[in-house]
Amino acid sequence: MSSEQTPVTSPDDTGARPRRLTYAAVLAALEGLALVVGGVSLLVLGLAGEPDDRQQSVTGGVTLIVLALLPLLAARGLFARRSWSRGPAVITQIMALPVAYNMLTSDGVAIPAGIVLALVAVTALALLVNAETTRALGIRGPGNAGDAAN
Repeated sequence: MSSEQTPVTSPDDTGARPRRLTYAAVLAALEGLALVVGGVSLLVLGLAGEPDDRQQSVTGGVTLIVLALLPLLAARGLFARRSWSRGPAVITQIMALPVAYNMLTSDGVAIPAGIVLALVAVTALALLVNAETTRALGIRGPGNAGDAAN
């Protein structure tokens, strides 16, 4: 067994990056940036403001910043056409759907944010499972697994 791993498939780097792949990467990056902004604002409020519970505010801010790493890394991988990046990007969108639902069922200003989050998550999922995106990332479907041996 060799210590080097040879990928079975390679992304199609011959042409321009498909628009759908670019759009999916941009949506993932925007979600990551929104998490960073939310985390930083919670940290600032927790450290400088008068929160109800300072420790909870700081913990929430740090958690949001750490959670932002997943969509940001996925966006970077999608821009670079790395096949591994689709998994984290899809997971991010699936995690966003229950958050959007909770925002939609709440009262007040969270409802418009929930609508936006739901639209972004569903749009990104559609872009990520698109055949053009899959081809650009070099991901083989279940029916094409035997093609790698040829």
